[in-house]
Amino acid sequence: MRENLACVLSQNMAFTDCMKPTDFAAEKKGIKRKNWRNRIRFLLKTNSSKSILHLMTTRPLRPTADDVQQWAQSLDKLLNGKAAFYIFLKSEYCEENIEFWTECEEFRILTSKKDMASKANSIYKDFIKNEAPKEINLDFHTKNDIAESLHEPNTACFLSAQRKAYSLMENNSYPRFIYSDLYKELSAAARGEGKHIKS
Repeated sequence: MRENLACVLSQNMAFTDCMKPTDFAAEKKGIKRKNWRNRIRFLLKTNSSKSILHLMTTRPLRPTADDVQQWAQSLDKLLNGKAAFYIFLKSEYCEENIEFWTECEEFRILTSKKDMASKANSIYKDFIKNEAPKEINLDFHTKNDIAESLHEPNTACFLSAQRKAYSLMENNSYPRFIYSDLYKELSAAARGEGKHIKS
């Protein structure tokens, strides 16, 4: 058994010794591309993913060429049909900002004090509180201001944090999405030029 393991390890090391650093990058890129393709397929097929289904309820699943072209103009236009952006962020393990932003948008339209209090506490527990399951990157003062506003929540209690999450997406995630293979393939598919998303 040990001899077989040693043989496999030495073959693996010999294989990696003859590879160039660019080969590793290409291999990693292929894994990443396959990863987001699998996620798209999984998220579009499953009914258990509440968040992605919620994002897609008002828009068709397949973006038009006009939709994809508008996404390149601004983050605001992309957030109107945010399913593809959400899938991209999920493939990079950084979907908490768009989820937080979406929750804040839903919170801002609430009118009932009871609903606002419940939603505010839910947002705080999920995104703001230290060690929250989807904790977003906020400074101490912003977190403290939100914690204090939970006693009497109003439509503006998450506004500062929402702006910070938006800024992070606009300056970091959005440019990466626009230059990603996912965006290029969606754009080509929407124009009818490319292949549909491959397996």
